[in-house]
Parts: sequence; C-alpha cells; structure tokens
Amino acid sequence: MSPRWRRRPAGSTWGDFGPDDELGRLNLLTPEKVRQGVAEVREGLTFCLSLPLDYPGGNVLNPRRHPPQIRPTVRASGRPNMNFPVCEEVADATDVISDDLAVLHLQYSTQWDSLAHVGSLFDAQGDGTRRPVYYNGFRAGSDITGPSTPGEAGRPSRARALGVERLAERGMQGRGVMIDLHAHLGEARRAVGYDALRGILEADGVVVEPGDMVCLHTGFAERLLGMGRAPDPEVVHGLGAGLDGRDGRLLNWITDSGLCALIADNYAVEVHPALPAPAEGCCATLPLHEHCLFRLGVNLGELWHLTPLAAWLRARGRHRFLLTAPPLRLPGAVGSPTTPIATV
Repeated sequence: MSPRWRRRPAGSTWGDFGPDDELGRLNLLTPEKVRQGVAEVREGLTFCLSLPLDYPGGNVLNPRRHPPQIRPTVRASGRPNMNFPVCEEVADATDVISDDLAVLHLQYSTQWDSLAHVGSLFDAQGDGTRRPVYYNGFRAGSDITGPSTPGEAGRPSRARALGVERLAERGMQGRGVMIDLHAHLGEARRAVGYDALRGILEADGVVVEPGDMVCLHTGFAERLLGMGRAPDPEVVHGLGAGLDGRDGRLLNWITDSGLCALIADNYAVEVHPALPAPAEGCCATLPLHEHCLFRLGVNLGELWHLTPLAAWLRARGRHRFLLTAPPLRLPGAVGSPTTPIATV
C-alpha cells in the first residue's frame, strides 16, 4: 500500500520497487544487464533502428498524429533565420546562419511509450469507485495533468510523474533480444498468442531473461519504408503480426519473463483493434498496453526499424545484441521519438 493506493491491480508490480517508483521494470535494467549487452558486441557493427521520423507519412495509422514540420527560427527583424548572411546585421561579418525548429507529434514514428501513456479506470482506493490512474497509482488530474474539454485543447499538458524523461535518465542501454516473428509467420495480419510465440522461441533457441529488452520483428516498418511516405490504408491495416493482448497466457509470459521493455516494428506491438472482448465485464481496448504500462511498468517501443538487424542476426544464428535507445529528455512528455542503435 502507498499514499496513492490501498489496493493494486492483480498481477501488478505496484509498490514492488518502492511507493514512489516511476521506473517499473526498468529497475531490472541493472549494470549487470549493461555488461551482458556489451558482451554481445563482437564485430563492432551498428544498426540504426529508427525510421526517418517523417515516416510513415500522412496520418493513416493514427488520425491524431501528423508528420513533423520543420521551419526556420525568426530573427528580431522578422527575417527567417535560414541562409542568413550575418553581414546584414554586422558589418564585414562572413557568417551565414541557418537555424530551425520542429513541431513534432512525439509518437508519430519510431518511439517510446512512457508509463504515463496508458492508464486505466481502477478502484485504487478500495471504495468502490473506479478512477483514472496510472502505474503505481499516480493519478490523472494531479500527477498527469492537461486540458480535458475541446475549448481547452491548446493548453499545456504535463506528466508530473512517469514522464518519458525517466527513460532518458535511466539510459536505456542493455541487452536486446530479437524474436523474429516475420521469419516464421510472413507478412499476413495475425494475432500471435502464447502458443505461437512459444513455438517460435523454441524453434530459434531464443531465451529471454529478466532485464532484457525484447524486440519483435514483423516486417511492418520495412514495408512502410517501401511505400515512400504514402502508405496504402488497405495494405497497412492488413499487414503483419502483432501480439494477442487478449491471450492471458501471453500476458502471463510477459510477466514471468522479467523483460523490462517490449518493442516492435509495428504500430502498437499488439494487434489493434484487439480481438473481440470477453462477453462479460469491462475491459481495455488496448489490453497489452494496459498490462505492460499500467500493471507491470514495462515500457513499449513502436515502429522501430528492425528488419536489417533481424536478417543479420538470423544469418549468424544469433538473437542477442547491445541496445542503446534513450528517448528525448523532455520533461513532462508521455512519449518520445528515439533513434535506437544496436551494436553487434
């Protein structure tokens, strides 16, 4: 129990790492896990695991997220600060200055989800009333703040707890483990449950240990690259495997494995929309997100570009590597672009 909650969700890690913990299972990303990751470096080769941040293009995957906009900053005179000859302001100066800004939807492309990204309506006080809360009982409205009505849409928001800066401060460096779903299942849309996942792990000899950062290769991001920032809605919404968030045994495997982060090259890690909900009771539309972000404190990475690394590892019978993937250290954000680097 903590000052924020009297009861915790079944199967959660709330309180396990302290009453005010904001890291969740990143507490398992220890110096020993970093050493294990470094031990996987044999060739000194690096792979960039990020899409260009203006991919996928358009807003087919999510109508609320749009490509980045880049434009110049503006000088005091009002002149755009691009290809600016400083001699216009300082006699005989030879400098030519370009300086810009970006407007980013932080979860448009290759990204991390912070633990403030998805919460749940849950009776954390044990008084019979379900309220919006996040991992470890941090509360909507006081810990995660922001506008809630259409007229307030332009006002600031801020994750005062569980923000993505916690990942940056942790470093997000350790041992990555590749699970190559694409090699076994191809590109067809499929919800992968525990049985299918277990079969792939056994076939490829993949072992996941506590503190590992697990990557799921589906081939989705590779196909996006081939669409040249003009994704076909019919293709992308019928493409690639994703985890079945309604499979309780799969969720239990995530819990029992001890993995500290779960990453995929697809849109949401899990199949979305999720499979039909159970006939009785309320449930999440993103059940794997709820399980990982809300219950366990497991961060999710989405839309990573994993295909070249997965192919290289498979050709050599390997599945482990050093992964370095900090987000932007942007206090108060609930998600962030990342440029992950795998080193083998």
